[in-house]
Amino acid sequence: MDRSTGAALLQRSRTIGLGNTGTVTAGTQEHESVAVPAAPVLQAAELDRLRTAVSAALTEFLDRQRATLAAMDPSLAPVVDEVCALAEGGKRLRPAFAYWGWRGARDLAAAQDEPAVLRAVAALEFVHASALVHDDVMDGAQTRRGRPATHIGFAARHSGSDLDGDGKLFGVGAAILVGDLALVWSDELLRRSGISAAALTRARSVWDTMRTEVTAGQYLDLLRAAGGLPGPDGAMKVARYKSAGYTVQRPLHLGAAIAGAAPEVTEAYTAIGLPLGEAFQLRDDVLGVFGDPDVTGKSADDDLREGKQTLLISLAEESADASGRRLLDDLLGNAEAGAQEFDALRDLLESTGARARVEERITERTALARSAIAAAPLAEDARAALDALAVAATTRTA
Repeated sequence: MDRSTGAALLQRSRTIGLGNTGTVTAGTQEHESVAVPAAPVLQAAELDRLRTAVSAALTEFLDRQRATLAAMDPSLAPVVDEVCALAEGGKRLRPAFAYWGWRGARDLAAAQDEPAVLRAVAALEFVHASALVHDDVMDGAQTRRGRPATHIGFAARHSGSDLDGDGKLFGVGAAILVGDLALVWSDELLRRSGISAAALTRARSVWDTMRTEVTAGQYLDLLRAAGGLPGPDGAMKVARYKSAGYTVQRPLHLGAAIAGAAPEVTEAYTAIGLPLGEAFQLRDDVLGVFGDPDVTGKSADDDLREGKQTLLISLAEESADASGRRLLDDLLGNAEAGAQEFDALRDLLESTGARARVEERITERTALARSAIAAAPLAEDARAALDALAVAATTRTA
């Protein structure tokens, strides 16, 4: 998110008022009616500061790793270059949620050195990079953030270098290893961040749970693509474990663990993180089909061509007539389909009301999360920041 985009999102967050949401339930937490005000202002300068600090931590770490790999063999340079390219992109939402999770709790427990905390939360970007690379391999995706997906890029490198063997297999193998390496480096950056030994011990429990959930979620996604976990409930289970949990809930828990937060703070973060992570992933699903490629960095046809079994698709299947279901059967996941045919699928998602129902759920889950933020026992600056991030994360265009 550049300065102008951040400012636009924050301006939008000031104008969205969700009103009173009534009694709401998130996880096992029930909250009484809370009037949710328009999202408070999180200054673009503060977002820039956080993004800059995370980027600096990643750059410093990757420079060391580049030297390590170069000493092993110069031909390893493309591997670290690819991790660098993956780490350069993105909105830094996961480190932001973790950082403000720490800020929200730090007045209730022993404080940590802020630069060390920033290095620790930056490690989340490597977890994210790993998940993206492996997901693209499993989905057969062609692009990521406006550039060739990792397996596509390494296949092209194989061809351009006149190497022996199957270039496609080379690309897939290299991508798997790049993703593995990013996951290994996430551990190393967390361990070397400089947070105290006690904070690191507390953080490891959350960290391990998060990485287990992400990996399990990737398998559930693979299973659903093969016909398992059918229907809307299956779609949401995949979304929760594959993406939603490690985007909001677990980063908030990580920040709380680093701070040594009281149990009620962690419980509040669960009430915030579960609905907000779901809303974030549903927005991602909508953008995957209806987003502007110039903004998202990927074709709006890719998710349809790959046959992603999102909630959008499940709801359309439920509501479509016989001809609509035949259209889904014929075109979803059809690599030979063209732009006009995918436009017909988009029209079906609109006409069945699937897109509108997903948008309603995004609004409802965002309101639920914002109610939990308003009721949470947090430092005021963190409450304001999390509220603004909640709106930005669910109204984004990329």
